[in-house]
Amino acid sequence: MRIPFTGVGTALVTPFRKDGALDEPAVRRLVRRQIDAGIHFVSPCGTTGEAPTLSAAEKLRVCEIVVEETARRVPVLAGAGGYNTREVIEAVRALERLGVDGILSVTPYYNKPTQEGLYQHYKAIAESTALPIVLYNVPGRTGVNLDVQTVVRLSGIRNIVGVKEASGNLMQMSDIVAAAGGEFLLLSGDDPIAVAVMAIGGRGLISVASNAVPSEMVQLIELTEKGDFAAARRLHTWLLPFLQVNFVESNPIPVKAAMAAMGLLEEVYRLPLVPPGAAARDRIMKVLHELKLLGSAARAV
Repeated sequence: MRIPFTGVGTALVTPFRKDGALDEPAVRRLVRRQIDAGIHFVSPCGTTGEAPTLSAAEKLRVCEIVVEETARRVPVLAGAGGYNTREVIEAVRALERLGVDGILSVTPYYNKPTQEGLYQHYKAIAESTALPIVLYNVPGRTGVNLDVQTVVRLSGIRNIVGVKEASGNLMQMSDIVAAAGGEFLLLSGDDPIAVAVMAIGGRGLISVASNAVPSEMVQLIELTEKGDFAAARRLHTWLLPFLQVNFVESNPIPVKAAMAAMGLLEEVYRLPLVPPGAAARDRIMKVLHELKLLGSAARAV
């Protein structure tokens, strides 16, 4: 049986209607498509889900829908992070009541706590819930790095089970693997380096690209898990243009534009996010055409 939160999990986008409201039927369709593609877990209401623009009630509703649609077939790792520890704890408790399987919690942003502050923040969250917690380190967005020593300290807390690493620092990730022990999960937070992260001991990926190409990302990660790096490299090389173009502008702008072109959702963002510029859109569409990704997704739904 697969260990929860290993393999590939989709950092689920949040679809909106043309009037800007939450598109609940589209959430359900997207989750069903992920399940049908063999995804290993789903992670709603993170950065890719435009969580900063969702109200507390909307976040709970999205997670409620995801829990309903997954129906325990795969784990739900719900996003709950922020720079106010008390508010994060309140959100975690509400999510626990909904029946999610775990919490993905990004480091506090803007107020830039010290490493001791980060430790105490996560310790307080962990003590507030029985749910497993995956730390989320993305210093390029938050302005603070979760250092190796802090991750190792936190790994000693019973229900802190792993870290999503999006620092891009493979040496830091190698040090975490070496120091935190085999049961602690290191997950890549960057699609383009997921195979490399798993080669140094990572246990999977929380993916942006799998919103659009879930079966291909599942295949990539499962090949890597099996140690078939030759086949994984071939698939990685084919996918790489798409993995890269998803960050031609701030995530999730490109992937939502791609998904709209594939017929998966309405291309609607909430401010301050806006549609991609003309040059970025041209690059996205060029990649979709070259990889023959247009048309097939709409038929699958």
